[in-house]
Amino acid sequence: MKHSPALPVTWMSLRVLIVLNWILGGLILVLLAATFQAEEWTWRALGVGAVARHEGIVAGMRMIMVIGIAGVPIAYVVLKELLKIVESVRDGDPFSADNASRLRTIAWALLGLELLHLLVVAIASAVSTKEVPLRLDGDITLTGWLAVMLLFVLAQVFREGTRLRDDLEGTV
Repeated sequence: MKHSPALPVTWMSLRVLIVLNWILGGLILVLLAATFQAEEWTWRALGVGAVARHEGIVAGMRMIMVIGIAGVPIAYVVLKELLKIVESVRDGDPFSADNASRLRTIAWALLGLELLHLLVVAIASAVSTKEVPLRLDGDITLTGWLAVMLLFVLAQVFREGTRLRDDLEGTV
């Protein structure tokens, strides 16, 4: 079976993204620790200024960092499951019950990431001030939510297709 040249590129890209995801989580953790260890310097570098005048924004930004760290293992689940799907395509068996379960797992993980995004937007809106505006890309778009729904539907399509193929193989 001849595969698209995109398959090895996708596989390698996912492997790189898995590593980068963990590195990003580690960097966020270091930044969070720095906000406690070198408090004044870190907050000045982040544009907040003196902590004494901005307790609300400091607490909010720390919460956003914690959410960012919480998102790392969820993103890892997405990337790991996608990698397994790519490997099953390479092995010639993409339409399987395992891939149906993987798609469902990815859908749940993406739903979790979308909910974390909403939480970040809510925190940023709540703590942002005119003096220290918290400018985040907080646009809520339908794209992520549609992807979640699409993945749940595709998981069911894969599950049903696998069942039909197994039924067909059983009758031959």
